[in-house]
Amino acid sequence: MNSKSAYDTKTIWRQDRDHCIHPWTDFSTFKKEGSMIMSNSDGAYVFDSEGNKYIDGIGGLWCVNIGYGNKEMAEAIADQVQEIPYYLNFGAHTTPPAAELAAKLATLTPGTLDKVFFGTGGSLANDTAVRIIHFYFNRLGQHNKKKIIARTDAYHGSTYLAMSMTGVTFNHQGFDLAPDLVHHIPAPHTYRRPAGMTESEFCDAKVQDLEDKIIELGPENVACFIAEPIMGAGGVIVPPDGYHKRTKEVCENYEVLYISDEVITGFGRLGHFFASEPVFDFVPDVITCAKGISSGYLPLSATILSENIYDVISVPQNEGALFTHGFTYSGHPVSCVAGLKNIEIMERDGICEHVRKVGPYFEEQLNTLLEHPIVGDVRGSHFMLCIEIVADKETKTLLPEHLDIAKLIAQQCQSRGLFVRPIRNQVVLSPPLILTKEQIDTVVSILHESFTEIITTLSREGITIN
Repeated sequence: MNSKSAYDTKTIWRQDRDHCIHPWTDFSTFKKEGSMIMSNSDGAYVFDSEGNKYIDGIGGLWCVNIGYGNKEMAEAIADQVQEIPYYLNFGAHTTPPAAELAAKLATLTPGTLDKVFFGTGGSLANDTAVRIIHFYFNRLGQHNKKKIIARTDAYHGSTYLAMSMTGVTFNHQGFDLAPDLVHHIPAPHTYRRPAGMTESEFCDAKVQDLEDKIIELGPENVACFIAEPIMGAGGVIVPPDGYHKRTKEVCENYEVLYISDEVITGFGRLGHFFASEPVFDFVPDVITCAKGISSGYLPLSATILSENIYDVISVPQNEGALFTHGFTYSGHPVSCVAGLKNIEIMERDGICEHVRKVGPYFEEQLNTLLEHPIVGDVRGSHFMLCIEIVADKETKTLLPEHLDIAKLIAQQCQSRGLFVRPIRNQVVLSPPLILTKEQIDTVVSILHESFTEIITTLSREGITIN
């Protein structure tokens, strides 16, 4: 852990600005403003290079589930580095951490999902899922089953295929996609359902969207449906009750495989190691996970397959043929040790139980923000929450885009010692799962102050809010 005295902040700022290309960066301002340097951390808090302290309301990026600065994790990683820092996982090689983590994950997953392929991030996990599914149908002789159905406002990663599956159109500007391969259906955005439509009717309509798309493309051409249990970067979109169970049934009817993208919802964020079965009452064919699997301490992901998929893909194709998919760092022993230690800490300290106990309190307190005239919706579950900002609560009309309202709220929060994530007209919270009720109270208090300040500013500028 670097102390402030260990480096020159201005030098680091300049080196970063001049040489580091950042993801999701506004190049129109970056060359002038550069980056905020984060230099220290502890529990649910992070510190910038000037020593300012912040509650990390976004958990790094949905991922630092056990909190920062965990000494057990650091020691386990260091010990493994000295044992064997790396060996390939290709073919007939493994390391103890890779084997042990795969076996452990098999005990946590639902149904027969007990075959694990390791990668280094959610994008690779989702790419792997699709590649394996295509391979699976090829092995069955169903060579036309290639098309993928995803949803608008979904986020599945940033590699070429993962971004093609992503339905957040803002992320597509200037980049190419695979439109012949990936097809989107509308998101099950319950808050944004048509006026006068019940939640049950809305669920019927969204399930029908999937079936209609399968029929339109031809069931013989559709390989899989990929869905987040709760949609993350698209705005924490919670589907209507029964949606996932019913869409899984539709997939089964047409021999379409179901990928549950649990990169965010996995590893405790909703109070369970995996949310598909205990929260949404369905067992997918594939689960992908990353982020919370190592609590962000090291890059790690897993694509977890059901036995029926593995039974098909594991049959030798022909003499000398190999399963030619994998990455240099698949099954990386140090990353896998981080995953094992992360699960051990979560189980021993009852972190999932803590989330199930404290999460409803978090939801309850956050709902008090509805008293503000620009808060249209507070949604999500447990430690995955979102505040949607509107100009008119009745019509759900948004404020003018040029205001960048969520960013303004985030700036107000930051000035008061809280990081939140602005996404267009939404403020997202996904803090470390160790957050206490007292810290939640602080988070909500800062949000109230920030919204009050912004509303005062909007009023001063003559912007109408109903």
